[in-house]
Formats: sequence, structure tokens, C-alpha cells
Amino acid sequence: MDKSSLEAKRILLIIGGGIAAYKCLELIRRLRERGAGVRAIMTGAAREFVTPLSVSSLTGEKVFTDLFDLTDEAEMGHIELSRDADLLVVAPATADLMARMAGGLANDLATTALLATDKPVLIAPAMNVRMWEHAATQRNITTLKRDGISFVGPNEGDMACGEFGPGRMAEPMEIVAAVEAHFGEAAFAAGQPLKGLKALVTSGPTHEPIDPVRYIANRSSGKQGHAIAAALAALGAETVLVAGPSTTPDPAGVSVHHVETANEMLAACEAALPADIAICAAAVADWRVEASADQKMKKNGEDGLHLKLKQNPDILATLSSLKGKKRPRLVVGFAAETEKVIAHATDKLKRKGCDWIVANDVSPATGIMGGDDNLVHIISAQGAEDWPRASKREVAGRLAHRIADHFKKGKSAT
Repeated sequence: MDKSSLEAKRILLIIGGGIAAYKCLELIRRLRERGAGVRAIMTGAAREFVTPLSVSSLTGEKVFTDLFDLTDEAEMGHIELSRDADLLVVAPATADLMARMAGGLANDLATTALLATDKPVLIAPAMNVRMWEHAATQRNITTLKRDGISFVGPNEGDMACGEFGPGRMAEPMEIVAAVEAHFGEAAFAAGQPLKGLKALVTSGPTHEPIDPVRYIANRSSGKQGHAIAAALAALGAETVLVAGPSTTPDPAGVSVHHVETANEMLAACEAALPADIAICAAAVADWRVEASADQKMKKNGEDGLHLKLKQNPDILATLSSLKGKKRPRLVVGFAAETEKVIAHATDKLKRKGCDWIVANDVSPATGIMGGDDNLVHIISAQGAEDWPRASKREVAGRLAHRIADHFKKGKSAT
């Protein structure tokens, strides 16, 4: 444990009403061990699961519960309380609390503080699996993420209600790690550790034409690659994004080159060299039609259509195989796998000759492909590192942080 990792950081912990509220006692203890100051707001329902006295004894502070406590309003005020923190953490974030946050309601102290704050917010959802999977909750999750709210969890497992599935609140140390990552990314961004380096990122799918109206493609949204480009630029890197067709908005502060096909993507990558960092996050089509039709193909009464396919260029392998100064100093590939994720990604690392592989579990059970979350493992010559499921923005920030640390260590060694 690093005693100073959160030294002097101020956390406002908002405890929602769920059985997982008991975990917040351990969370407070772990945050304070790392030097953080913790104040707590408890909802009325939260007080049915843990007592304000228990929370107060661990925070060393008064616990706030009532929006209309005139003494507290005179001493501090709910607006000052919400803005005095460096980070707001909501744990457990129940379905009801998330719905009120998404709707911009302010009908108790917790939601009023959340609406009044100008500080970042991290939430740890916890609810029954059916509530988590309900369309209304999923809409609220999308809204909150668009509003810039960060998520940690939920995990999958047995629940107090006897069901199994996603909805368990992240463990206290997982939440601590997310808090530490938040402050680590903010510190790195302030110092711009990648300033002076050039990064090349590919993102999105490619569209390989069959005829003027049809094409071969895949389900990639481009969200992860675009988020990585934004995260690298935030850390100071001069960033070039080569983007296949995507509805994801272009990130700010990034030079974007739009392409359609794999051949166009390779040409744009080669034109962007030299670069210090190359991240191949695009889901490039493996094949293209050898001879696409100039006009829309018509049905001819036959049972089927036979297309002759030709293999597309391998952009990751091409960049990895460059010699001398032409090769980026760090080449990172992505592997979207549905089974044997680490084994297949490790094999890809060897075949492609890159430095790292970000192995992305897109099996149907995860529900991740094209969504807002990712479940990844970082594969390198040193082995595999498992990362918890997180939003693509959080994965991008953590990867950018890891890359900055890689180059920092490289400078220290020279």
C-alpha cells in the first residue's frame, strides 16, 4: 500500500440504499489508509443498511443526510459540500439513484449535491440483474456516460436476491483502484508526459465494396479507437487518427484522416509516419472482393452468389515489421476474441511482431461488441495483465497512462 497515493485528496462519498452499502465501510477505511479525506452523504434508504454512526466513526467527519437541515445549510450549504471535494463517488449507485441522476432530479441531499457539483463523478452500480438489464436502466447508463460520469463495475456473480448475473457492486479495492486511476490520469494530463511524441491510431471498421451499394464490414463502432486518440492527445502527444466509417464524433485536438477501405487505411498510416507510437485499434476487414462491380448487382434467378475474395493488407504486421527508425518505438495491436481470449491474443502477438496486444473479450455473454464498455487484457512479452470491465473512455485513459509510463521508464534507462 502507498500511503501517499491519495494524500490530501478529498472524496465525497454518496452512499445509496442497497444491501451493498455495507461495503462502503471497508471502502472508507481503504481510502483513508491512502491519505484521502472522506466525507459522506447517506440517502434515507442507505440508513436502513448501515448507520450514520458507523460511517462517521470511519470518516472522522459528520455524516450528512438531510437537505433541509438549516444548521448544516448555514455552516456549509449543499453546494459548497458538493464542490469542496476533488471527486464524488456514488456507492452503491442503485437503479433509483442512477435514474434520478440521469433525469437531473434534486429531491434529496444526495441528488442535489450531484446536480450542484462541478467536480468529476465516479459511480459503482449495484442492483438486481433484471434491474440492471432493463431497458430503462440501460438508457440511464447511456445518458450518464454521455454526461461524463465514470463507472466502476458492476461485477457478475451471486446476489443477495438469489439470482446470478451482472449487478454486484465492485469490491472496495476495485473502487479504490478506480479512484487512484482517476487521480493518476489527471496528474499525467496536467504534466502532459507524452508531449514531444507522435502517435498514430487506427479506429473503426473498414468497408470493402461489393458493388456501389453493398460492402463487407463488421460491427466495430470506432468508440474505443477514438477514445484512445483523445486520451493520447490529452497527455500531450501529437496524434493522428486514421478512421474508418463510423458515427462516433471526431475527437478534439486530433488530426483525423477518414478512409473507407483497408488499402486506404494502410496508405494513410504510411503517410503519417514516422511516429513514436502506433495503436491499431481498427477492426480491419480480413478480405475484400477481388473485383467489385461497377454497377449494382441484380438477382439473376440463381440460388446464390459467388464472390471471389482476396486477403487485405495486414496493417499491424506491416507497421511492426518496419526496420530501423521507420518502425514506431511502440506498436500496439488489438485482438477482439470470442473464446480463448488470452491464448489467441498471445499467439497474435508473436505472429504480428508487435509489442503489446490489447485483447478484447467480445463473446456474446459480455454484450460488449459495439457498446460503451470493454473487458480487456494487456498481453506483452512479460505476460498477461487482466483489467476490470470499464467504459471505453476509462480503458483509453488507462492505456494512455500505461504508454506514458512505458516511455518514462525508457528515458530513465538511457
